[in-house]
Amino acid sequence: MTTTHAAVPAPPTGWSSVWSDDFNGSAGSGVNTTDWMYDIGHSYPGGAANWGTGEIAYHTDSRQNVYQDGSGNLAIKPIRDANGNWTSGRIETRRTDFQPPQGGVLAVEGRIQAPNVTGAEAQGYWPAFWMLGEPFRGNYWNWPSIGEIDILENVNGTNTVYGTLHCGTMPGGPCNETVGLGGNTTCQGTTCQAGFHTYRVEWDRSGSVEEMRWYLDGRQYHTVRETQVDATTWANATEHGFFVILNVAIGGGWPGNPTSSTRSGVPMLVDYVAVYSRAGGGSSTPTPTPTPTPTPTPTSGARDAYSTIQAESYDAQNGVQLEATTDSGAGQNVSHLADGDWLRFDGVDFGSTPPRNFSARVASGAAGGVSGLVEVKIDSLANPSAGSFAIANTGGWQSWRTVPGNVGGVTGKHTVFLKFTSGQPADFVNVNWFTFGR
Repeated sequence: MTTTHAAVPAPPTGWSSVWSDDFNGSAGSGVNTTDWMYDIGHSYPGGAANWGTGEIAYHTDSRQNVYQDGSGNLAIKPIRDANGNWTSGRIETRRTDFQPPQGGVLAVEGRIQAPNVTGAEAQGYWPAFWMLGEPFRGNYWNWPSIGEIDILENVNGTNTVYGTLHCGTMPGGPCNETVGLGGNTTCQGTTCQAGFHTYRVEWDRSGSVEEMRWYLDGRQYHTVRETQVDATTWANATEHGFFVILNVAIGGGWPGNPTSSTRSGVPMLVDYVAVYSRAGGGSSTPTPTPTPTPTPTPTSGARDAYSTIQAESYDAQNGVQLEATTDSGAGQNVSHLADGDWLRFDGVDFGSTPPRNFSARVASGAAGGVSGLVEVKIDSLANPSAGSFAIANTGGWQSWRTVPGNVGGVTGKHTVFLKFTSGQPADFVNVNWFTFGR
């Protein structure tokens, strides 16, 4: 198992250190309880059962579950006993005041190796590095309105990292709970399980529009802007400090429960956690890292349903990546669309006469037997489909065709979702644009 240790990086020019832990304690020692507190049991006192997620492990302060390994890492190890019961660990910072200075930027970063287990042996593993809003501490019933910032989540040993902002109300609401406003990407070079990677979120108040940006190894892959939700939702989720959490859950609503094949005793390793800030008036470049993938600017206004709506102009998304397109010679398409992914487009105006159909410009290089639906949902992902069409391999991921589908009657201005549904977990479609027709 990789245990390479790196020191907490010095802050880049213009930044300052707020707090950090390098986990350089002796082998078998616990965490520094001046900085960290252990969560014990199956829930917060009086809070939702199973931590509100359905996970099954009992969290302890045992050095069997949470310990420093003597090589500069914190280990959080889930263990199954002879009766099939699981224990694991969850720790959170005592400090609850992590937020950007007015007009500045906060960065929270960790260098982490996900539990080095994959396939059937990883079923039910759910490592995470995340933050909760300070008002949650001691209340435990005001989620998701108080904000949750997931810097790293990984499930079932897949080579995918998820970054998400949770906010608003549930179910549904402005932040599409319980899914949240999320994005994902893959670990490059080595998988998330086979080596250490650096996970970072930057919360930026330096511009006219406040935003959060997610990075993996210095590469930006996701952004959420305050304009994607109403002002009250954003304020409730962000106008306060946050605390940091590290844990390895077992089971729950997302990964599903472990099986008899799930391997016990594979830890998440955390090399360091660091918090940095930059005061207002600094450079608009977040860090001296490689140029990030561009993130589209939401329209935040009316769209004509009967004109071409570029897929990359979404106002929010889940599971989407961008890439250059060969279709029509320029621009970008959205890519890597698989089961459960979606795009949200606000302010789509259908006028007083409803459409009869819709069409989308799509391409697919999916393997044989892999296909899925492109569904139109109006106002909520929970609503029935207003229309859909099926798509399978078109000859390649840049082999484009326009596919029509019927759509139910709708008038006036609405939020439109494109939802991607498949019976397999594999990517099955790219989308360049879509439109409606009367």
